[in-house]
Amino acid sequence: MDLEARVVELERRLAALEAREAQQAQDVGRREPAHHAGDFWALEGLKARLAEHSADDDGGVLFTGAVGLPTGERYEWQQDFPTGELLGDPAEDRQRTADALAALGSPVRIRLLREILAGRRTAAELTALDGVGTSGQVYHHLRQLSAAGWLHTTGRGRYEVPGGRVVPLLVLFAAATA
Repeated sequence: MDLEARVVELERRLAALEAREAQQAQDVGRREPAHHAGDFWALEGLKARLAEHSADDDGGVLFTGAVGLPTGERYEWQQDFPTGELLGDPAEDRQRTADALAALGSPVRIRLLREILAGRRTAAELTALDGVGTSGQVYHHLRQLSAAGWLHTTGRGRYEVPGGRVVPLLVLFAAATA
């Protein structure tokens, strides 16, 4: 092989390697994490629980969390659902699910929820934040979140995420970024 052909071949190989490295760099955020023995303790516990309580072998879903908020509040929560229950299709479940997810479908509402979890609890504190809109818009968002069960009022324009919804809400945040 002459020198020119060798240089062309080396350039082709180098371009292929660079393209592969660029693709790998893009894929880093999409890779499945490496797993080690014992990593699936929650999954193994869920499978054992489902085997005890269900004759069906359709599996299930578990979410759990132990959360400390900047306000000092602590929440511990776990919930499991058999797959059949989640895939059931009663109209009221569809509507409740759609309403709950639709209420989270606004970046401003997500921000308001995060701010409330961080300790900003009054409508006045929330309205004073940059980028959330007018007081009327903030109240509209708060009403939507309240109607869907993500918030409730604790009196005098104060809002909080109900204790039983803190971990599920954070699970949704995590699932949306996974």
